[in-house]
Amino acid sequence: MKLYYSPGACSLSPHIVLREAGLAFELVRTSTKTHQMADGTDFYTINPKGAVPVLEIANGERLTEGPAIVQYIADQVPQKQLAPAAGTMARYRLQEWLNYITSELHKPFGVLFVPAMPADAKAIFTDWLRHRLAWVDSQLAGKSFLMGETFTVADAYLYTVVNWTKLVGIATDHLPNLLAFVARVGARPAVGEALKAEGLV
Repeated sequence: MKLYYSPGACSLSPHIVLREAGLAFELVRTSTKTHQMADGTDFYTINPKGAVPVLEIANGERLTEGPAIVQYIADQVPQKQLAPAAGTMARYRLQEWLNYITSELHKPFGVLFVPAMPADAKAIFTDWLRHRLAWVDSQLAGKSFLMGETFTVADAYLYTVVNWTKLVGIATDHLPNLLAFVARVGARPAVGEALKAEGLV
């Protein structure tokens, strides 16, 4: 498999999951600014949407959108319990979290990375994120991970997105459950390997 990624972007989530899964894969770096890969290839020829992540599987088929990719990876190694079994209520709860993270956290963060976005618009989305991060903090009370005591693909996604708070100046020091979660996930060997491979540590 090949994972097309950009350092520290949302593609870090499936990168972590691939390492947690113990699957063999190749990293292919691309720029979110120039939309070119290291060898000069136009990334739009890989993904017409122009966004990472993209997972290319053995038969050459390409899968896009992080929440779909991480579930695909998890389903290759069910024994790792990175996602509950398909069709169970627990699996729908996982999808509930993945949808929340992608729509209520990931996309609003994206607005804050747009240089041309007016300051008043950024203020609105910053406030939006503060409220939603506080809610996530409340949901982590008494739990090690989003789904309880088992690490899942949703945790890799939340960890990736929450780390963006440092880049946009959103304080999280008043969110003890979220801080403990980030430290707990960050201490996992697979996470450390992914961060090192992307040059983030």
